[in-house]
Parts: sequence; structure tokens; C-alpha cells
Amino acid sequence: MIVLKALSLFGVVLCVVLMYRKQKQMATNTDKDPVTGLTFQETWARGMEKKNLISTMIIGIVANFFDTLGIGSYAPSTTAFKLTKSVDDINIPGTLNVGDTVPVCIEAFLFFGFVDMDLLTLVSMIVASVVGAYTMAGVVSKFNRKKVRYALFVGMFILASVMLCKVMGVGPFGEIGTAMGLRGVKLVIAIVANFCLGALMSIGVGLYAPCMALCVLLGLDTGCAFPAMMGSCAFLMAFGNGPKFIQEGRYDPVACWTQAIGGAIGVFLAYFIVKSMSLRTLTIMVVCVCYITSFLFLHDAIKKGEAA
Repeated sequence: MIVLKALSLFGVVLCVVLMYRKQKQMATNTDKDPVTGLTFQETWARGMEKKNLISTMIIGIVANFFDTLGIGSYAPSTTAFKLTKSVDDINIPGTLNVGDTVPVCIEAFLFFGFVDMDLLTLVSMIVASVVGAYTMAGVVSKFNRKKVRYALFVGMFILASVMLCKVMGVGPFGEIGTAMGLRGVKLVIAIVANFCLGALMSIGVGLYAPCMALCVLLGLDTGCAFPAMMGSCAFLMAFGNGPKFIQEGRYDPVACWTQAIGGAIGVFLAYFIVKSMSLRTLTIMVVCVCYITSFLFLHDAIKKGEAA
């Protein structure tokens, strides 16, 4: 657990150092960006305008508050960036991946040890998601997004309904799980499922809610979902997606700093709320998150079809 926490902090430091070094490098370049038509200095000045600075800071706090509750930050951040016109559309993906790396690594640091989860189960699930993301990205990116979204809508809706039955004590689904670790067939299922969830992240399918549902349905204590899902995403972003976007310079420099700072504030606020919840309340929250996510998949399937 100490090693996992140390890697989370290293992820924070790595992201900050890479952003700072890239910023110094870009500050000396006066060429216009071929896509946005702006120099780095113009992009920075635009981001530092009072309305944009305040907007992105608030977005960072609110979106990462919800992220810590398991709802996710990408969708609300993307919507808010577009509504406030604070980040150029072309820079939104990079801004999400780079700017949210610090908050998500802080989430992982805080939630490693949130419950006394079995290390073999936790590490296996995290490694499986990271391996899935890297090895299957090329394959999954060719999937029909519309069909994947419809399938996940149905799957998440059913999973949420089963969890609701568990927490309400209705039907043959049994009580809420209290296990801190998995072995045998259940551990294999958890590893395979998280491998698939990691792979699906390459087409924009979030890991949080499905991982929550997976943990609860396999009989794990609901609290185990938080270190499992946050650890998976933190290491993917800190050591994979984030550095790649920074290297390409395809992100909003000001918004990434405000997302990092504001996001960290939002994480700490939400952490103490989650920490004070009872097991039943926490599970009900997970059920709500899964229902919301299922309908977001349905919305994207209908409105976006196969679009990313």
C-alpha cells in the first residue's frame, strides 16, 4: 500500500514537472499553432482572462468533486468548457487528460487504505486495467461505438438494478458484500473484467461506474470500489495519456493548472463526505451513479452514434 501511495504522489510530481518544462519550452516559441492559429503567448493570455480563469477554476473544483463520488469529471468538464468557451475544442481532450491527472492521483493516494482491501485483489485489478488499455487500444478503437454504448446502457442498467435489490434486501441477490478480497473464480472474473474496462477507455467509456458495479456484484465491500477504480485511472493518466498529450503540446496550459489546483480542492471536499458515509448510503450512491451512467451511454448512443 505504501508503494501504491508513493506511485500516486510520483504521478502528481511527474505531471507538474512535465507541464512546467513544456511551458518553459513553449514560451520561447513564437510560431502560431497550425490548428488554433494562436501563439503560445496568445493562448496563455486568453486563458488568463478573468472570466476564463474563474470559469476553469470552478469547473476543476466541481467536476473533480463529482469525480471523487464516482460520477466522473470528463463529461461535466467537457460540457462546461464548451458552454463557457474557456477552452478551445481541439484542446479539450488533452486538457482533460493532463489537467485531471493531479486530482485523480490525489484521489488514488487518499483512497489507497480507505478500506483494508486485499492487496492481491487491488493490484491485480489495477494492473489488468492498465494492460488492457495499452494492449487493446488499437483493437477496441475499431469497435462500433454505437453498439458498445447500447450494450453498456443495458448492462449498467441491469447491474444497477441488481445492486438496488441487494441494498433493499429484495429478491434472490443476497446482502451487500463485505469481503475485502477475492480469490479463485471471482478474482479471475475481476481481472478479466477490469482488463476489458481498461481497454474500453480508449473509446471514451469511463471505468469508474462499471468498476463500482463489478466490485459490489462480486461481493466486495462497497468501499473497495474506490481504490480499485481510482488506482486504475490514476496510473493510466499519470504514466500514459498525460505525458503523451504534454509531449504533443495539445492542451490548454492555463486550464490545466486551474484543473490541477481546483480539482485537488474538489477531491478533498468530496473525500471527507464519502469517508463519513455508512455502507448502505455508499451503496445507494453507487446505484445512483450506475443508473446515471447507463442513461449517459444511451444518450451518447442515440445522439452521437459512432462518434468519439
